[in-house]
Amino acid sequence: MAAALTALAPAYSPFFGCMGAASAIIFSSLGAAYGTAKSGVGISAMAIMKPDLIMKSIIPVVMAGILAIYGLVVAALIIGKIGSAPGYTLFDAFCHFAAGLSVGICGIAAGFAIGIVGDAGVRATAQQPRLFVGMILILIFGEVLGLYGFIVGVMLHLKVQS
Repeated sequence: MAAALTALAPAYSPFFGCMGAASAIIFSSLGAAYGTAKSGVGISAMAIMKPDLIMKSIIPVVMAGILAIYGLVVAALIIGKIGSAPGYTLFDAFCHFAAGLSVGICGIAAGFAIGIVGDAGVRATAQQPRLFVGMILILIFGEVLGLYGFIVGVMLHLKVQS
């Protein structure tokens, strides 16, 4: 077995694939948690004034939760392809590592955007209902940052030949 290890498939190559899977779920969940918490603070503050708008104001929390799903999907795809060292090359490992980082870091950025916009947006919508459509559009632009990372992560995963 040790004789089959080469410079292109060293014993440590699965480590990078595992780090890609871990990065995908950890960082995207971190972004989702921040977006949920920050938006939740705004919803709680808004609910004191207008409790009838709570269900309408849940949208930022749902959008933040979707970011964790992106990370989960990419992590599951990566885990399904990780193999032992001789058959799992450094190219495969680095593609998986990059895929995990792309979806994870984009998930953090999107989570911060959704959290900040969600917090301010639901408070503002409670005072001026016409701001709701604008808030949704800004949230969509924040969410799409996570979607871009997800698309790049899946494309990098598809580069793996094994």
